[in-house]
This record gives sequence, structure tokens and C-alpha cells, in this order.
Amino acid sequence: MAKRWQLQEAKARLSAVVKTAEREGPQEITVHGKATAVLVSARTYARLARPRLPFVDFLRRSPLAGVKLRLDRDRTGDRDVEL
Repeated sequence: MAKRWQLQEAKARLSAVVKTAEREGPQEITVHGKATAVLVSARTYARLARPRLPFVDFLRRSPLAGVKLRLDRDRTGDRDVEL
């Protein structure tokens, strides 16, 4: 869970907020008790902001690409259900 900092305290102790984000993870900043911003380390930001493959390209690069799957559907009638 991210540590919560009131905006006033975060401004006054910016160095501590930044160091804590590097060591412990995201730091939540609140205004009037409501979460308003989150400070993350540069490493976390780079991981979150890197471009992602389009879904189709992801599937094409899968080790299972080209595997023939049997996708026949059971077309029998309804099941008997006892209520």
C-alpha cells in the first residue's frame, strides 16, 4: 500500500517523498483528504510508459502461434437441470 502524504507535507518534504518512492514504491498525495496524485520512481514510470505491442502482434509472437486448436462446439440439445 502506498504511503499517503498531504500535499502540504509532500511539498515540505519532497526529498523524503522521492526517496521513499524509489525505495518502497508509489507515494500517494492527497488534497483535502482525497487522493489527487501519485509519485512513482523513474524506473516504475519507464516500465509503465513503455510502448506495448498491439494485441494481434502479441498473439503472432506467441510460442503457440500456428498450433492447430480444435474449436468444435458441442451442438447437442439443452441439459436437464434439476431445481
